[in-house]
Amino acid sequence: MSGCMNLDLSNLPDQTFTKDDIASLLVCYQEKIHYLEERIRLLQNELFGRKSEKRYPDDHQQLPIFEQPPDPTDAEHPAPAKTIVVAQHQRVKVGRKPLPEHLPRIEVIHDIAEEEKICTCGAVLTRIGQDTCEKFDYVPAKVQVLRHIRPKYACKSCQGVEGNGPTVKIAPAPVQLIPKANATEALVAHIVVAKFVDGLPLYRQEKIFARLGIELPRATMANWMVQGAQSCAPLLELLEAELKNGPLINIDETPLQVQQEPGRANTAKSYMWVYCGGPPDHPIVLYRYHPTRSGDAALKFLDDYQGFIQCDDYGGYDYLGNKKNIVLMGCWAHARRKFFDVVKVRKKHRGGGDNPKGLADEALEYIAKLYLIEKQIRQEQLKPDQIVERRRRQSIPALDEFKTWLDATYPLTPPKGLLGMAMGYALKNWPKLIVYTTNGLLRPDNNVAENAIRPFVLGRKNWLFAGHPNGANAVAAFFSLIETAKANGLEPYAYLRCLFERLPFVKDQAGYRALLPQYIDRSLVSSPPAE
Repeated sequence: MSGCMNLDLSNLPDQTFTKDDIASLLVCYQEKIHYLEERIRLLQNELFGRKSEKRYPDDHQQLPIFEQPPDPTDAEHPAPAKTIVVAQHQRVKVGRKPLPEHLPRIEVIHDIAEEEKICTCGAVLTRIGQDTCEKFDYVPAKVQVLRHIRPKYACKSCQGVEGNGPTVKIAPAPVQLIPKANATEALVAHIVVAKFVDGLPLYRQEKIFARLGIELPRATMANWMVQGAQSCAPLLELLEAELKNGPLINIDETPLQVQQEPGRANTAKSYMWVYCGGPPDHPIVLYRYHPTRSGDAALKFLDDYQGFIQCDDYGGYDYLGNKKNIVLMGCWAHARRKFFDVVKVRKKHRGGGDNPKGLADEALEYIAKLYLIEKQIRQEQLKPDQIVERRRRQSIPALDEFKTWLDATYPLTPPKGLLGMAMGYALKNWPKLIVYTTNGLLRPDNNVAENAIRPFVLGRKNWLFAGHPNGANAVAAFFSLIETAKANGLEPYAYLRCLFERLPFVKDQAGYRALLPQYIDRSLVSSPPAE
């Protein structure tokens, strides 16, 4: 059947065909047409269809938007009688939520005139209470200038000749994250968070500052970020070491356009790699820029790592599986997505109702059983050894049942169709897909890495590219610190401001480690900084 997918009938010799030859050619034609129709429907769904992979129950009452249900009066399509029972419910009126207590309050009193405080009987009215209404107010951003004044002292009596010290004494200049920069650490942290958390490119920030009456060129802000990222290099080295001490690393990568790369065109495609791991109670998200998608990038980065690695089926990761101390894991989310694509592109049922269940639906039901077990494990908050035991009793039998179904069904399915490719993907990666059942710290899918790389992808849609490899490395550094801070429950701006203010005073490895997002004193970043 696979030969039919590559069939080219344009150069067939002029000869007489038998009925069997014609029948065989017709089968090949039909297979190729079916394959191309699936591809077209898949592309149309990517452009116009929903992206969610959520499955709805078979008895849902949602009617199709563009397809009319069959006419109940049509004798050829009699509508079955259905009685829908709607459960009674009581509507609970929810009041407006109180405004946050930590916000400052400014009281605005609306009182009646003094002459209205006199009753018609002549007595003075007594205040018996009040009606209070709170509303949000917004104060536009305020930029101020900090003047650092260092008085100078000298001796007018001896002009300093009596001593061996300096003639003029002055306090040392304040230590800065970026030497000689006319920006405080708070401003640098704001620019970094605005770009990498809020997705504001530097040219937009330049315009925002201009509205505040400040001329702050984007080139200056870019230099600040590059220098700030270079100052954070010791922290990134510690993050890398902590990452490799964990039992599992999730990997993913996404394209990034980088300009002014030596020996490469500005339109060349580079890549940003993301590695998620570390101790389970102190998660780490580490980004690394690399000019290519070659597997050597991950292989070199994880050369001394020992443990589990979870990724998709990209061939560049196969080199990692060849290392003795690394166990490569598959991703059930990718396997499920391929079966879901079959459901999305399936032709609508001619009767106008729901499509009859197919083989892809059966596969999705098998996978849903696996995820239901994982949901119960999370709800019960089981320990790693208990998770292994639960998976041994429930997940492994479900996996064996699914594998038996795949082995029996795959030979009967055209291998080049979407369904055949979905089954082939699952069977090819089966040894890696079942690894998660052997350790309670492992997960069935690589969603951790995919979720970690999503903020970068959203930001890239706004700032489009990095202007230089140094800028790409700065992007990786700040995304590593920000996403690790978020993974450990820290607010990004509060963390970066605290980090930038204390980083210039650190002198040893212990000091750098104390500033990592997972180990920093939370009292320093738990509340907004005082103005």
